[in-house]
Amino acid sequence: MKDKTARVKTDVLIIGSGIAGCTTALELAREGFNVMLITKAKDPRESNTFHAQGGIVGEAPGDSWELLSKDIISAGDGLCNPRAVRTLAKEGPALVKKILIKELKVPFSRMRGKLDLTQEAAHSLRRILHSDDATGRAIEEKLIRKLGLYHNLTLLAAHTAVDLLTLPHHCKDPLARYGDLTCIGAYVLDQERQKVKTVFSHKVVLATGGIGQVFLHTTNSKVARGDGLAMARRAGAKILNTEFIQFHPTSFYHPQADRFLISESVRGEGGKLKTKDGKPFMHKYDKRADLAPRDIVARAIYNEMLERKEDFVFLDIASYMNPGAIKTRFPTIYKTCLKFGLDITKEPIPVVPAAHYFCGGVKTNEVGRTSIKNLYALGEVACTGVHGANRLASTSLLEGLVWGHRAAHDIRENFQGNWEFKFSHIPDWHDRGLREVVDPALVSQDWNFIKSTMWNYVGLVRTERRLKRAEADLEYLRGTIKEFYRETRIDDDLVGLRNGVEVALLVTVAALRNKRSQGCHFRKD
Repeated sequence: MKDKTARVKTDVLIIGSGIAGCTTALELAREGFNVMLITKAKDPRESNTFHAQGGIVGEAPGDSWELLSKDIISAGDGLCNPRAVRTLAKEGPALVKKILIKELKVPFSRMRGKLDLTQEAAHSLRRILHSDDATGRAIEEKLIRKLGLYHNLTLLAAHTAVDLLTLPHHCKDPLARYGDLTCIGAYVLDQERQKVKTVFSHKVVLATGGIGQVFLHTTNSKVARGDGLAMARRAGAKILNTEFIQFHPTSFYHPQADRFLISESVRGEGGKLKTKDGKPFMHKYDKRADLAPRDIVARAIYNEMLERKEDFVFLDIASYMNPGAIKTRFPTIYKTCLKFGLDITKEPIPVVPAAHYFCGGVKTNEVGRTSIKNLYALGEVACTGVHGANRLASTSLLEGLVWGHRAAHDIRENFQGNWEFKFSHIPDWHDRGLREVVDPALVSQDWNFIKSTMWNYVGLVRTERRLKRAEADLEYLRGTIKEFYRETRIDDDLVGLRNGVEVALLVTVAALRNKRSQGCHFRKD
């Protein structure tokens, strides 16, 4: 008997549950659309949004959209899309006030009853709203809670998007080849049942986050492995700026710890980067010293580590802020470091750079539309051009909010409820006859190879020799993984591995072609 739950129809399918996906879902749900929001994480809050510490740009005294735009373009090393920057700067702070503060009541930190504004690198003034040092968590929890109020919204955790459904590629009607490239849904793996559903949707929104997990050292969530980018690439979407990977200068260095992010706000509040013998060094690299843009700071740390043959440098906040203020302003960082025997009110923090933010992605316009009809991309998976060659701190959550709002408005204004194909022409997922199951040892080894290759050859400092080696090695591995994928019953780990090697190659090839150092793409040669 055919499983009726294997074919599902909805108005809008949103893939990803960070600020971009949740904002879109919230705006559409309140307008009465049937929305399906899926995430491969078992906890729907798990995302890069949830782990964002620093903050989000808000309204500040003496600020203007022109000044914010100037800071964004300066940090982006002149490669930013002026129209997208203007959109973000004009609409962003007002939407923070309207949606996050007034509607969702996100508990942003306050001092004497007023919103506490902090400063981060490359900003001209204090304009960053924060919730202590767990801003993303505060925003994400409010969004997920709000979405639970809508009966016309289905939130499915532990559901992995395998591939986008497109016309004519997935259509058995030979005449479909004359139509436009159009997204009509996705194949979605229910991890618990180990079954792939065919989800049909009038509009599909990719909000899958970044690609940090393809690098050995990253501050990203475990789910940030580039799924959306790989799916869009296979479907034929235009991709842009994939060589621009921002490395956060300061992640916590400890043998037993994941690369936990030490927020840029620590330097914004006066923290100084120092060598192991206690000497500040950032003044040697930039007149803005510790508040220089992230790419400059990250390469400065890398250079100091190489010159001194050391595994890390120190970030000292203890010498510049009293213990009580440190515990109040940075409670998450304080408690996390304390778990590993480090008291940041008394000792400097050992830090190293780590892959942090993906400035490129699926090319979109000012409302999030991609080059594929009915497919939108938002947040870190998208390339609006806002970030150019290097992102300005605390603009990523803002971009997700603004484009989530804009995409929802565009979907609402241009929604047509008619299907442009016969459902019988679209086949369900077929894996009958496949007996081989995923070997976790093979998956683990392949992932280790991808991560090490990307970190050593396609990391902070790149050369043609390194990039060519990476391209050759990754091409060979991709062929092996393709065979593995064709012969093996699908699961989430296999989907992630297939996407990871695809994304690694996208970044490597773009970095090899671009011989000009700019922003966070640095060619030593």
